[in-house]
Amino acid sequence: MPDERVIYYYAAAQTTHTTYPEGLEVLHFSSGQIEKHFPDGRKEITFPDQTVKNLFADGQEESVFPDGTIVRVQRDGNKIIEFNNGQRELHTAQFKRREYPDGTVKTVYTNGHQETKYTSGRIRVKDKDGNVLMDTKL
Repeated sequence: MPDERVIYYYAAAQTTHTTYPEGLEVLHFSSGQIEKHFPDGRKEITFPDQTVKNLFADGQEESVFPDGTIVRVQRDGNKIIEFNNGQRELHTAQFKRREYPDGTVKTVYTNGHQETKYTSGRIRVKDKDGNVLMDTKL
């Protein structure tokens, strides 16, 4: 093109691939998905439902969903989920922890063991079957 863009159209896949002079590549798929490949190695994928996923050159990922939920995946595989209601979750190989806006924290370990810490200082521990092992009601 006169502005130095290079545009390919892949008929079989119904995909348009545009390369810009500064190195940005944009792919438009027939499904409505759009991928942007940046010169620094980052990729941004916009899905038809408007979910946006960023893949960073260092291996981290971030997805932003239409309802405002944000999911971040770190290089070590840990996942942080921030919900639009103020709740937050951390997923690791050892546990899943949900933090509530009031300060309550519930942790579920891989063996099924559960621990809930309330803002009042109360701690409740359950085994994998949901049986209360300890409850420090204050």
